[in-house]
Amino acid sequence: MSNADQEEFWSTVAGRSWVALQLEMDAMLQPVLDLVLHRAALPAGARVLDIGCGTGASVLQAAEHVGPQGHVTGLDISQTMLDLARSRLKDHPNTECLKADAQVHAFEAHDYDALISRFGVMFFDDTTAAFSNISRALAPGASLTFAAWGPAPQNPYFMQPAKIASEVLGPMDKMDRTLPGPFAFEDHVRIIPMLQAAGLQDVLVDPVSLHLTPPGTVQETAEKMCQIGPAERTLTHYEATDADRARLVAALADWLTRCETDRGIEVPALINLYQAKAPG
Repeated sequence: MSNADQEEFWSTVAGRSWVALQLEMDAMLQPVLDLVLHRAALPAGARVLDIGCGTGASVLQAAEHVGPQGHVTGLDISQTMLDLARSRLKDHPNTECLKADAQVHAFEAHDYDALISRFGVMFFDDTTAAFSNISRALAPGASLTFAAWGPAPQNPYFMQPAKIASEVLGPMDKMDRTLPGPFAFEDHVRIIPMLQAAGLQDVLVDPVSLHLTPPGTVQETAEKMCQIGPAERTLTHYEATDADRARLVAALADWLTRCETDRGIEVPALINLYQAKAPG
């Protein structure tokens, strides 16, 4: 089964918003990418597959690790995001972007030495089928290192805007977080057996606390929260007026002031860092 709904979502509304906010999203999520690349410890010359590469930041930085003798292939289902990624990567010959659904794509066998992903694996319709397919692309014993959001209550970047938007505008229907979406990998007790069923070995998860680092002022960050994520979805659902939006921005800014430090805004987060080995 393919992920047509996710392709539509990430190629339209979400993809366009992410492209518009690329600089801000890259800066905010850099601590997560740092975590993935540090744990992956990609050696020079490695052939790397980056699942859910989005607008290309992870491909660029992984390419620096593997050097000119290595190669990084970024894969994503969003044409919108890949268009930007390709423009960013045009002067990096040890990279390429591939538009494909990793759950069903016909990979060349044993083509990659390592897999990385920053928030790119939580959207599969069938996690076990997807990783079974992906593992065929990996050399025997290849490493997999990927970050997913940990438990939602410990990730206020999502939960606080959702809570605040519901207070300002009205409640939204509760979502089943086990379905494909940001928090599909929050419960590692549920996910690890799926990865093992796909044939992955030595599957481990490490919950890592860190801080997301959105750039700009609290007012600017509050405005951007109304362009992507749960606050934006609530605004759209209620067909909010300019006055509604202004009230929501003010409420979000008030919360963000509590996240200010002398280094800027730092929003606490809990990331599930998964690691495994390909079979063989």
